[in-house]
Amino acid sequence: MQVLLKKSDEKQDVKCKVCGQGFRLYWERTSLDEQADMRALLFDELSQHHTTDKTPAAHPAAPFTVPSWSGPAQYSGAALLGGLSGMHRAASAVLKATN
Repeated sequence: MQVLLKKSDEKQDVKCKVCGQGFRLYWERTSLDEQADMRALLFDELSQHHTTDKTPAAHPAAPFTVPSWSGPAQYSGAALLGGLSGMHRAASAVLKATN
C-alpha cells in the first residue's frame, strides 16, 4: 500500500509529531484497517526527515510517497487512485511554463 503526502497549511489529515507541519493524505487503497496500519510508517518517515533540521523545512516541498517510489509523485498509485487529479494538470502547466 502506498500513500502520497502533500504539505498543507489549511486542511490536514496528519501532523508531523516533531514540527507540527500538516499534510494531506492520498491513499492508494481505501480500507480503513490498511490505512490505520500504515499511519505508524507515515509518522516514522516524517520523523526521519528531521535528522538535522527540526523545522517544517525538513520535509520535502513537493508531494512525496510512503513507501518511496522512484517515479514522479503525480503518477504514483496513491496519487492516481487517491484522487489527486489536479496534481497532473499543475505539473503539466509548470513544465509548459519552463519550456
